[in-house]
Amino acid sequence: MSAQQPADQGSSSSGPTESGTPVRVRYRKWDGTPHWVFDGRYLGSDEHGQWVGFRAGTRFARPGARYRSTGPGVGFFGDVGWTPALYRDHPEGMRSYSDLTTVPQWRRLPARFFASRGRARFEVTAVDLDLDVIAFEPGTADPRGQYFIDDEDEFAEHSVRYGYPPSVVATVRADADALLAAVSAEEPPYDEATAKRWFAVLDGL
Repeated sequence: MSAQQPADQGSSSSGPTESGTPVRVRYRKWDGTPHWVFDGRYLGSDEHGQWVGFRAGTRFARPGARYRSTGPGVGFFGDVGWTPALYRDHPEGMRSYSDLTTVPQWRRLPARFFASRGRARFEVTAVDLDLDVIAFEPGTADPRGQYFIDDEDEFAEHSVRYGYPPSVVATVRADADALLAAVSAEEPPYDEATAKRWFAVLDGL
């Protein structure tokens, strides 16, 4: 299952094919307001989707907040309503952080956006739908446990504020529950072997 896009979202499904291609990842909220944005590198694709990685020191920004990552991460963008990030050397012991979203959309950026070397040539976008599925390494001290669904209050608030259709609310709720089960069971691609494979690609760029 995957949440449908808001009526105003639309872009080409064209994505990168060459490992190492600069990619911009951009999220927004249901009403179109900007959310998190960061730059990464295309790693490749598998049955789960198209993988993007970012190195330690990558700048993440949204209106009113910004930070630089302390460690690297890899994640995939598939034909599903969630976009996971898998971490290595996370300072708080976080293993993965999966945003519940609309189905990601890819587009090739116009040449004027990447005239200088190293600029993003493709952009992948999704609408953030509030709920997140979070996993920590074993033994990490978090009062919510090793695996949990976060931001339930924000999801309830935004369902009203933005007028999420009932079908979207039901789908996101079901997706979050299914994703929590898969992550807690460490099913691929949330297992150690899959993460190691894609971190090896990132390290080799």
